[in-house]
Amino acid sequence: MERDELTELHYIAPFENVVSICQIGIVSHNRAAKIHHESVAMPEIQERRRKRVIPGAKPLHDYANLYICARNPMLYKLQYRAQKLCVLSVSLDVLDISGTVISDRNASSNYARFAPAPEGLIHVDKELVFAEYWTHEDQIEQWRHASLKCAEVLVPDRVEPECIQRAYVRNDQELIELAKIIREYSIALPLEVKRSMFFS
Repeated sequence: MERDELTELHYIAPFENVVSICQIGIVSHNRAAKIHHESVAMPEIQERRRKRVIPGAKPLHDYANLYICARNPMLYKLQYRAQKLCVLSVSLDVLDISGTVISDRNASSNYARFAPAPEGLIHVDKELVFAEYWTHEDQIEQWRHASLKCAEVLVPDRVEPECIQRAYVRNDQELIELAKIIREYSIALPLEVKRSMFFS
């Protein structure tokens, strides 16, 4: 994948966290532990991530993690709470932040390949990451594709609020609900309905 083939990066967020994200940014797991927030993380996955250290760099939990494509197995597993979730669009400017790393698949995978951004994008398989589905008759291939769909951009410590461009929601009702939440704090965040992103 080349940089000019991307228009944005993604971050999955509960509505409850959008105000604080717009105020302080998207923070690493370790920094978030010190801030009141609603988590969508799966404990077993976070335990794997807790033990992971980026070769030659920092522990995985010291990075703010963004997806190259949020329409992935993680968001699919969160469908049961989709009415309270949005996907934040993040500027590609984060690719130029010193120390940012590209993971060609889910960063907790034993087979993940890490490389500095933005050059590391070359290791990301565009066709597989942006494929509509990741199901295959062969179970091994399905597991592999599911992991590749979760390719990540890992930003040291924090993504600044200025890098957050808009929020995608599933339908008009949820757009109205999120608009009400951010309006109370005078936050000017563009909102957009994008049903297909949420498997709707």
